[in-house]
Parts: sequence; structure tokens; C-alpha cells
Amino acid sequence: MTKFGTSQPVTRLEDTRLLTGHGRYIDDVAPKDALFGHVLRSPVAHGEITALDLTGAREAPGVHLVLSAADLAEAGLPNAMKFSTVKNRDGSDGAAPARPILAEGRVRFVGEPIAFIVADSVAAAKDAAELIVFDFEELEPHMELRPGGPELHPEAPDNVAYDWALGDEAATEAALAASAHRVRFEIEDNRIIVNSLEPRGCYAETDGDRLHLAVNGQGVWGTKAALAKWFGLEAGNVRVTTPDVGGGFGMKGMDYPESFMVAHAARVLGRPVRWMSERTEAMLSDNAGRDLVCVAELGFDADYRMTAYRMTSLSNMGAYNSQFAQPIQSQLFSRVLTGVYDVQDVFMNNRGVYTNTTQVDAYRGAGRPEAIYTLERAMDYAARELGVDPLELRRKSFIQPDQFPYKTAVGELYDVGEFDRLLTRAEREADLAGFAARKSVAERAGRLRGLGICYYIESILGDPSETAKIELTQTGARVYVGTQSNGQGHETVYAQFVHDQTGLPIEAIEIVQGDSDLIAHGGGTGGSRSVTTQGTALRVTGRALIAGLVPFVEGMLDAKDVSFDAEEGVFRTPGSNTVVTLLEAAEAARADGQAALCVAEETGKLPGRSYPNGCHIAEVEIDRDTGVTEVVRYTVVDDFGNLMNPMLAEGQVHGGVAQGIGQAITEHVVYDETGQLLTATFMDYGMPRADNMPFVAFHAEPVPSTANELGMKGCGEAGTVGALAAVANAVQDALWPLGIRRVDMPFTPARVWAMLQEGERGIAAE
Repeated sequence: MTKFGTSQPVTRLEDTRLLTGHGRYIDDVAPKDALFGHVLRSPVAHGEITALDLTGAREAPGVHLVLSAADLAEAGLPNAMKFSTVKNRDGSDGAAPARPILAEGRVRFVGEPIAFIVADSVAAAKDAAELIVFDFEELEPHMELRPGGPELHPEAPDNVAYDWALGDEAATEAALAASAHRVRFEIEDNRIIVNSLEPRGCYAETDGDRLHLAVNGQGVWGTKAALAKWFGLEAGNVRVTTPDVGGGFGMKGMDYPESFMVAHAARVLGRPVRWMSERTEAMLSDNAGRDLVCVAELGFDADYRMTAYRMTSLSNMGAYNSQFAQPIQSQLFSRVLTGVYDVQDVFMNNRGVYTNTTQVDAYRGAGRPEAIYTLERAMDYAARELGVDPLELRRKSFIQPDQFPYKTAVGELYDVGEFDRLLTRAEREADLAGFAARKSVAERAGRLRGLGICYYIESILGDPSETAKIELTQTGARVYVGTQSNGQGHETVYAQFVHDQTGLPIEAIEIVQGDSDLIAHGGGTGGSRSVTTQGTALRVTGRALIAGLVPFVEGMLDAKDVSFDAEEGVFRTPGSNTVVTLLEAAEAARADGQAALCVAEETGKLPGRSYPNGCHIAEVEIDRDTGVTEVVRYTVVDDFGNLMNPMLAEGQVHGGVAQGIGQAITEHVVYDETGQLLTATFMDYGMPRADNMPFVAFHAEPVPSTANELGMKGCGEAGTVGALAAVANAVQDALWPLGIRRVDMPFTPARVWAMLQEGERGIAAE
């Protein structure tokens, strides 16, 4: 294994460029002569539009174009974006109200786009927006977290987007009724804003009939298809590119109205047009996450092994269905499970736009943080209610290693896992045996100390296939990939893959991404899929490249049985000291008119999903006088399968844990009763900061996946999946002696202080 090969902790190649100010983000690459776009947004959460007069804005200095919904209609363009729908449990279609690009007839959340102004400068566009006459009849907003209330869409009676269920309801109820122990647990999962370092932005330009849109997203092909369809263009006349991206987190994985408005404006004006979101604008208009209330009912036999569960989720979709409105899916870990039944009732209201739970799964199930959070909170609650050790309660429902491959109650196929091994190591690494002593020290200092555990399992999602193209150059290789880095370090790990295959110096390998003209297709980035799917494609493509050159080299050397030494990067002949480097072979092939041998393009497809899993253990301390909660100790033991770059994997976990701690302790989206966002700046919204973070002790305990030849499992979302429940369970543990049985995130000082007062009053009343 070479110094720069896979499974080596190679420092990120892109960091020097990015950290010295040489990154190329949307604001850096937009044409210098581009006009500037600005969006006039709704100031109210719910209202009928009674007047929209753009005359003043259109006559303002420096203004080139002002667009409304009527202008889109006049241009023959549909005023609607792609969105997702879900079948109801009775088989009928869920609600499908259109999501307009520009508001038409009614506005449904504060920040909804009404008009798009294009001018010589942002200042001129903003000044012109002030001249737009926008009158409306304010309607009562629906702000409660429940169905019903004032109607948002005629297509969604009671504002219900869909009512979905999975599992055997009768069998589940029977199993729960027959269980020796039954526990019910209700919990909230608070709404959060992504707040990527770089807000959303895009620019568009035209060349004759050809359109080019650059957008800081998570993949170019969905946007390319959407624009081609919207404009009625041939796919070849649309190019979408993505430069460096300062964070995505799933929020940038879908299209937004601004891309369509910018593209249309560029076509109308025949000039480049750019738009960049401001921070408050982003907080109002970006798709948010979480925001649901779940009830978990768990059944256990006399030996405390789980036999059934039911989870009911009430989920807030905001004003419109997004492109990722998918229901909960449930995969079970317990072999003896006799029933599973999940229900999700998703409703709409005037709280912005919500991404919703994307294929989340339940207890011991492959999936998103929302359901892992709920079920791991419920497991910890059950352990305390039943008087069982939290670790042992989990161990009793683990699938054993000799039971794999294991098909779950709803058909998911787990390939491998050694869950007790990871749990046992986490117990040791976190020094659970010493917790009582640490708790005692904290108590003497007037602080409450709690211990929280989360054992999670998720899956890599999305398209199981990916394409790669490797092109040998005179000095190295140019590698084309279908995923999109948002800061994860793809340039480094992909170069490691190619170095392993070719022996080329890692610094001689150029990674090309985010250009629909250069890369035929790809699945983009999301759901922890990138390195596993793209790495598989790179492995297949590297083999094809070498295999194609071997016969040529045999002809060059007039030899047979030529082999390639990937570590040295040379072709060898048996019984001879003669070697030909890869680049020498490529140069000879080009000189011989066989340049096609210097390029290989292949698609790799995974036969199944892989399942990252692991154990997070958090310890918190709570100041009894102020309610301030600190995470003071944090341990992670993860099974990501084979690690392609352990340093990057650990960095991903650290970032994910920071995100989880942020949601658990500081982050929370707050609206008032009229639908105004009260947390619309960093002065009001509690982003996690360095002093919120403890040292995160990361330990890898790999069990190689059999679902791909690399043995990988992915790791992008694992830190957050584990952190939410681990931190919340630690707070629950700290407050349990005070009689407090429900603790909901975020654990801000004011909220925790109120819980402490409630607990003290309860103790005083006894």
C-alpha cells in the first residue's frame, strides 16, 4: 500500500486552494458583466394578492427587467416547480398543490417570491423593488403544528399533504397487546435551518439558443433536465455547471425558484444574470428540516427483548411539498419482531418550505436522524422505566453476526454487522465504569451530569450506479466524476482511488466534477452515497483503462503476458527488466493514432445498499443555577466498513456531531403567531460554535460490507444521526432523578432552567 493510496490518512489536496482564498465559488466565477437579480418576497405568511403593479420598478434607473407570474405566463412558461407526492394509506394519491415559481393569486409563507428584478447592481434592484405596489388581503395563517386550520390549498383538505402507513397494523397491535412490557414515548424533533457557509446562488448566460446555468448545488443533471423541460429545449441546448460549493447538507440537493428566474431573465435579455442569497433571505426561503412530533410504542417480552413497535409521526411540511417529500420507512433489527406499523400524517402550514423526512427508518433501521432520534430516545426511556441497563436493553434486540444476511420485517436486506462488538468497544472507550465517579464530582460542584447512548444504523441512499471517466494526459490523468463535492474532500479521496489503480502521483490527478457538458450523467451527492458509488465506478474504470492498454504495450515490446504494477505505475514483461510507465504507454498510443486507448469510461452499479452503524456516547453537565448545558465528553465507535481515507472519515464525523450538538442545544426555528420568522439572523438563531464542542474521540471498528467490492459503508450523515439522541438521552439521564420524564430539544438555558424548576417543585410537593 503506497503512502497516498486508499485507506491512508492523506491530508486534503483542495485545502491549500480553499484556505488561501483561491476557491472558485458562484460569486467568484460569475461573469463580470452580469446583471444582478433581486427577489421581492412576501412580507406576510398568508394573503390574497389584490394588486401587483410593477410599473414604477420597471421605470427605475438601472433596471432591465421585472418579472411576475403574469410575465411567465405571457412567455408560455409554466409557473410551477417539480415536487413530490406520496400515496395515502388507502391507496389514493396524496395532495398535489402546485408550487409556483412566482406567487400567483396567493402568498403562503413569509419570503415567498413575488417578483424578480434585474438591474445594473444589487442596490439598484433593491431600490426598484421598493417601487413595486404589492397589495394583499391578509388571511389567517395556519401556524399550529397540527392538521386543520385555515385552508392553504384547495387540493389539500384539512391541510393534509398525505396520510401514509407501512406494516401490518393488526399484527402490530396484537404483538403490542401480548407484550410483557409496553412503553409509550412522545417526543418533538425541532425545526432547524441549514445555514450553509455559502448561501444559495446562481448565474445564467446564453450563447444563441444555448443556455448555461451555474448553480451551487449538489448535482447538475436534475437541474439540467428541469430547465430543458421548463423551456422546452433539447437537452443538448442546456448546460449546467457547479463550481466550488460551500456546504450543501441536503438543502442544496433540489431546485429552487431563483434558478428558473435567473435563466429566463438571461434568455430574455441576452445578457448574463446573477443572483446570490443574503443570509436572512436564505433563512426565509431555504428548505428547512426536522420539525415533527413522534410517538413510539415499544413492546418487549419478559426477557426485555423487543417484539414489536409502532411509531406515529406528525410532520410539518410548511407551505408546499418539496422535491423530497417522502414518508418514513421502517427497517427492524430484532429477529423476533412480529409486527411493525408506522404512520405519518404530514400537514401543511405557513411556516416556510420543509424538506421533510427523506426515507427515514425506525428503530435499528437504515435511515435519517429523525427516526433514529425518536426510537433511540424511546429505547433509553424504556430502559429507565423498566429498570433495565440501557446497553443490555439494546443488546437483547441485536441481530447476531451469524444471522446475516438478514432480511427485515419490511424487506430490507442487511448484509453484515457486529453490533455488540461496537457497543462493547464504545462502553470501554467511553469509560462507562468511571461515570459514577465523574457524576459524583459534578454533583459536588453543583452540576447535574448525565450519560446518553445512541446505537444507530443508516444506509447509503440514492442512485446505486455512478459513472467515471479517466483520461490520461501528458503529465497525469484527468478524472471525470458524477458526484459533487460540497466540502467533503472528494478531490482527495478520488485521487487516492486513481493513484491506487494507476500509480500516478496523486498531485498529477485532476478531478473534474459538476459540468453536464463534460460528464454524461451522474447521481450527484446526497445520502452518504458519494465515495462508495463513485469509488466503485473509479475502480471499474481504472481496470478498463489498464486492460485496454495491455495489448498495445505487448505489441510495443513484442512480448506476451504483460502485466501492470499499480504500485510502481509500470507495465512489466515476465523474465525481462524492461518496463514501460503508464504515461509512456499513453504517449506511444497517441503517437500511433490510438488515442482512444488513453481514455476509459465505465459505470459501476452497487448490487445493494450498505449500512453504516455505530455507537455514540455523550456526557453532559447542567448548571443547576442557570440551566446551561454542556457536552463535556463524547465518544464514537463507528463501523463504516473499509475506510478509504480515515482522516476524512473522522472529519465527517466531527462535523456531523457538531451539527447534532447544535440542534440539541442551541438551534431552533421560531415563528410568531402571524408567521413571521423570529430567528432570521445569526443574532437570533443559535448556530453551534467552538465552545459548544467537546473533544470527539473517534474510533473505527470496520466490518467490511459485502454489498460493494470496496467493502465500504459510507459516513456522511453518521455523526448527526448518532449525536441527536446521544446528547438528548444524556440530558434525560441528568434530569431523571428530579422526576422529569420529558425533555425536548433544544436544551437552551431558559428551557432547561424551566425544567429544573418544574423538577424542584415536584420534589418539594412530595
